[in-house]
Amino acid sequence: MPIPGRHFVQNLIYRRTVLFQLVRRDFEQRFIGSVAGWLWGVIHPLVMLASWVFVFEVCLKMTLPANEVTQRYSLFLFCGILPWLLFQETVLRSASSLLDNANLITKTVFPAEIVPVSIFLSSLINHLLALALAVAIVGFYLGHFSVWMLSLPIYMLLIGLFSVGVSWIVSSLQVYLRDTAQVISVVLTLWFWTTPIMIDEQRFPARLRFLLRLNPLSYLVKAYRERLLSYRVPSLHELGIVTAYAATAFILGGLFFRHLKRGFADVL
Repeated sequence: MPIPGRHFVQNLIYRRTVLFQLVRRDFEQRFIGSVAGWLWGVIHPLVMLASWVFVFEVCLKMTLPANEVTQRYSLFLFCGILPWLLFQETVLRSASSLLDNANLITKTVFPAEIVPVSIFLSSLINHLLALALAVAIVGFYLGHFSVWMLSLPIYMLLIGLFSVGVSWIVSSLQVYLRDTAQVISVVLTLWFWTTPIMIDEQRFPARLRFLLRLNPLSYLVKAYRERLLSYRVPSLHELGIVTAYAATAFILGGLFFRHLKRGFADVL
């Protein structure tokens, strides 16, 4: 007589094992044969940051409003770019992930939905490295840490839910429409410039600020800056908005992926 729930437990263990192997393989392949190895996960954002600081702070003399969490533009930019890079990397790399793993999806009983999840977890490793560097820099310049910094894992979870939901939609569409990855690259470029990363919210034209309110990344960027650079208490209202966006994207993305998944084997 079969034990109730035994199949569910075995399936769960199988998925966890496959997910772990995918994350390890992805992380190793990205840096295989590299002298610096995982340090490239820190070098890339630092070079990007240095370039932007040179252009906006040194050349264009960008200043911040007096009520911002910091007057140091480099810290303002670095802390704000962290959640965006995690989201962007997850979505961009997930776009072609199903095609890259077509041999697994078509030849075995493979849970294709965990591929974007594995990409997020692999990207999260780089994110944690960059975040550790940001914390060290903040401590060096400001000489203090906020206890609310400990709430950052909550925001990482929300970024994960939102980015995986979007990735499920993008990756499943890419199987049928091979231009999807190019389209999402353009969309993310526009999305980046409607997120207050390079400039503060007050510099956005008043008639366009509704875009910030509709943009979940705006709230996440603001949250990272406030948690890392100030003692401000997290806004439950803004946290609720981001949670609603993340949960909605995750659920809709999962349903969308599940619907299109039925034809993967025929198309791939």
